[in-house]
Amino acid sequence: MAVSDAVLGFLGVQALRAARLFPLHASTNFGSALMRTVGPWLREQRIGRENLAAAYPDKSATEIDEILDGVWDNLGRVGAEFAHIDQLWDFRPGAGPGRIMESAESERRVLRLRDDGKPAIVFAAHLANWELAAVAAASYGLDSTVLYRRPNNRAVSDEVLARRARCMGTLVPTNIEAPMALVEALQHGSHVAILVDQHYTRGVPVKFFGRRALTNPLIPWLLRKVDCPLHGIRVVRHPGDRFQLDLTEAIPVPRDAKGRVDMQGTMQAITDVVEGWVREHPEQWLWLHRRWRDN
Repeated sequence: MAVSDAVLGFLGVQALRAARLFPLHASTNFGSALMRTVGPWLREQRIGRENLAAAYPDKSATEIDEILDGVWDNLGRVGAEFAHIDQLWDFRPGAGPGRIMESAESERRVLRLRDDGKPAIVFAAHLANWELAAVAAASYGLDSTVLYRRPNNRAVSDEVLARRARCMGTLVPTNIEAPMALVEALQHGSHVAILVDQHYTRGVPVKFFGRRALTNPLIPWLLRKVDCPLHGIRVVRHPGDRFQLDLTEAIPVPRDAKGRVDMQGTMQAITDVVEGWVREHPEQWLWLHRRWRDN
């Protein structure tokens, strides 16, 4: 490991641990202020502005900058919240208002998913605090298997994994063995959770905000291996660092003339759901990565 990587890893781990020493609200406010100050000076600001200008050609530069300010606000809060990830879920039916807002309809769906004895695939996007979806599943006793990407820095990766392991289901890192691990999880009745809104070089083409984007066809590949329901889940941030989770009903899976799961059609159906979510709360989505690329 290079000296610079070791230093960055040490600083990253210490920052996570230091954030935990402060009350959650103070940490999230600090994270928000920090990223709203620093973010506009980073190259991701340009990427975000270009993405938003293409997605919303009718919006003014001022409107786009307002959305980007919200994006940096959300990202700063997510970073601070991660230090408290195992303490975020405070929902108790009938216990009064807390960070997690009641959603009776979604709760019924979650309980049905938990108790029906069937596997399922659940997709999510980088909206609000996207980590909360996996925390919610574990809190409801839902057998879940979460596909996740390890941070590049080993020290930070180990710290992040330790925090996730305390409050999430089975964690599967993205690597060459991951697809078969997910197949086995589904065959054993687990509920596989996958983030679907990032660029994938070898992906299938879909339309996202009217533009061509490449997306990972892992979900339809899994559905061809294990026929099971497909759901989407999103997290919405509300004022005061409160959250509401929304689990969809089962989404119809497109099939070809031979009855096989349609790879491109399925990913387009998923992408359409994600686009609807993003349009409702554009300031809560991660516009800062290169989702649309020429290759």
